[in-house]
Amino acid sequence: MKKELIIYEGKRTFFCILAAVLYAVGLNLFVVPAGLYSGGVMGFCQVFRTVLADYLNIEFHSFDIAGVIYYIINIPLFVVAFARLGRKFFVKTLVTVTSMTVFLSLIPVTQVVKDTMASCMVGGIIAGCGIGVALRMGSCSGGMDVVALLLARWKRDFSVGKVGLMVNLLLYTICIFLFDMEIAVYSVIFAAVYSLAMDKVHTQNINVEANIITKADTTELEQAVFEEIGRGITKWQAQGAYTHEQSHILYVTLSKYEVSSLKTVVHKYDPHAFIVVNEGVSVDGNFLKKL
Repeated sequence: MKKELIIYEGKRTFFCILAAVLYAVGLNLFVVPAGLYSGGVMGFCQVFRTVLADYLNIEFHSFDIAGVIYYIINIPLFVVAFARLGRKFFVKTLVTVTSMTVFLSLIPVTQVVKDTMASCMVGGIIAGCGIGVALRMGSCSGGMDVVALLLARWKRDFSVGKVGLMVNLLLYTICIFLFDMEIAVYSVIFAAVYSLAMDKVHTQNINVEANIITKADTTELEQAVFEEIGRGITKWQAQGAYTHEQSHILYVTLSKYEVSSLKTVVHKYDPHAFIVVNEGVSVDGNFLKKL
């Protein structure tokens, strides 16, 4: 079963790398050639790159230095967040951000379409789908995702959406003063399409409840859920109406993208466990927010 788990996580990590390729394609073939700016920390890195090129006359040619700047900014974020992210999430996020930096540097900035609106739409869809895939694989794109996660755990009023909105308002205000209104408006359109595409793929706001019915001893299973998924469990004893055999029922509330990880953990300790998952539940109280 350990080998199967390694293969499973290896496939998810591979898809994180493919997600980074999609993100880099969306930016370097559509967004950057149109002179637009993505949201979050990457947007600020792109603004800084433009300042270096236009105001300090530093030539980068077809190489986009924004990816390297983004990676450098993420280093202290990773150091601060390592203990809070969990090892699997941290490793896959590190792979994703590293891959993003590599592909942003390798894929040349090339204008594929001349229409700015088309660049906003196509670039937003491709880049948003890429990051959505990474999030579904239990990773993230670093930057504001990591900051938002830490803030959400520190204070429950924070959310990924709220933090992103505040950062983007500041970013596009800077774009208005440094460049012009048209660039800022098209950048906002790109950010909106990007967010919609990411949410459609990721479905991050869908909470689910999982009921696990098993006859096996649950001690190791419970500990694995605590350590690998970071979720609490409510459990009680039950009896089969037909067989009259004793069993355990474990109740877990989690995010939709964590369900596959939960199933992997459960089947590792009991391949015959019965799992019932209900989507779209409303959760109030002490529920841990995740990306």
